[in-house]
Amino acid sequence: MSNNTDSLTAVGSRTREQDGGDSPIYDDAEGGPWYPPKEFSLDSCITDWDSYNRCFRAREDAEEVTEEPAIPAVTLTDLAQFAPEPVVTVGEPDNLGVAGMPTNFVAAASVHTRTGALFGLPLTVRFTPVGFDFRYGDGDAASSATGGQTWTALGQASFTPTATSHTYRERGTYEAGVTVRYTAEVDLGVGWFPVAGQLTIDGPTQQIRIFEAHTALVARTCAEQPAAPGC
Repeated sequence: MSNNTDSLTAVGSRTREQDGGDSPIYDDAEGGPWYPPKEFSLDSCITDWDSYNRCFRAREDAEEVTEEPAIPAVTLTDLAQFAPEPVVTVGEPDNLGVAGMPTNFVAAASVHTRTGALFGLPLTVRFTPVGFDFRYGDGDAASSATGGQTWTALGQASFTPTATSHTYRERGTYEAGVTVRYTAEVDLGVGWFPVAGQLTIDGPTQQIRIFEAHTALVARTCAEQPAAPGC
């Protein structure tokens, strides 16, 4: 140390001993801890580039994360504008029947797909029929997983029972109808997503006329005796 009337100058050095108990400053690129050299000099870290890289750790900026646009929650109420048309049930044959014999009912409903916009986003909606609730107009009702098929499509004779047929006990005119239950899925451009619940659509009623059939046992055929009872 030297001293004069104009200035005071202090000269010295500091050494740092490294032992097993010292903590590393950071983990180096090779995956191991790095300790500063025993002869650590701040001046050398500043003037020597290689030492500088070992003395100071560069700041690592966090990677910018781009968030995917959120998909809005969709309910069945939101999809009302895309709903399938109501289904009219048909009684076979020709909305007529015979009391005491099966009348076959058919409700033609299939997968229904529409496109449009919702919440300002383009989307596709798909409705799939999963249940048919028939109302026969005489107080009876029945549910089916399908809308039924005609006797011809089933390969059955007329007036034979089917999965969707109904037998009226008395003649008269009845108002029959069907309610179709649909599940819904939506695609907002990222794949199909199911919508909770089922959409039920009531179809209009259809008049079914039921007649009585009478038979009579006669000695001759109607061709032989046209005026015989039952001819």
